[in-house]
Amino acid sequence: MSTIFLDNARTDVLPHSAPGMRIGLFGGSFNPPHDGHRLVSRQALKRLGLDQVWWLVSPGNPLKDHSELKPLAERIAAAQKLVDHPGVRITGFEAEHGFKYTFDTLEFLTKSLPDRRFVWIMGADNLSSFHKWERWREIANMMPMAVYVRPGDARQAPFSKTAIALSGDRIDESDAHRLADLQAPAWVYMHGIMSDLSSTQIRNGGAPKR
Repeated sequence: MSTIFLDNARTDVLPHSAPGMRIGLFGGSFNPPHDGHRLVSRQALKRLGLDQVWWLVSPGNPLKDHSELKPLAERIAAAQKLVDHPGVRITGFEAEHGFKYTFDTLEFLTKSLPDRRFVWIMGADNLSSFHKWERWREIANMMPMAVYVRPGDARQAPFSKTAIALSGDRIDESDAHRLADLQAPAWVYMHGIMSDLSSTQIRNGGAPKR
């Protein structure tokens, strides 16, 4: 197994954490990061009772076109500039290990840090396409998942292929604070404050970068 370095300053290694911590994993290309990402992170920290949220800035999403993908270092720097909460940490460690799929990242983390309580965080738009992800059922069985509502996806996502397949594992939103302590598969669909910003919209000049 590769040696794991824990360091707050470096972004190519895992953020510092301690046994027993409840950690949300928020993955994506963050191309670019924006206030919507920050909003989801703050809501997750509060409503899921997390100690930290890690932004896993990925080398690239296998399901997306990379023609407009900014360099990883540039996206990480933009994320660091945007984030203003001590519980949110930025890391680009996936590129260092050559991870291509979310499954590989989560398997590595759960095996390397088995005494942390991880929760996978994603937007409702990702839930709608989650059945296309590599080994998506194994991801759902690996750790609890929190799905945050997104404008335009509030109606569709709860009836997506994944939501239907995992309907028996969904917990009530009022129990969201218990999610990190539950055995996977378990997931919650969270409503709340929404931002209509998207990275695609910003790249296309449809919204100001914040």
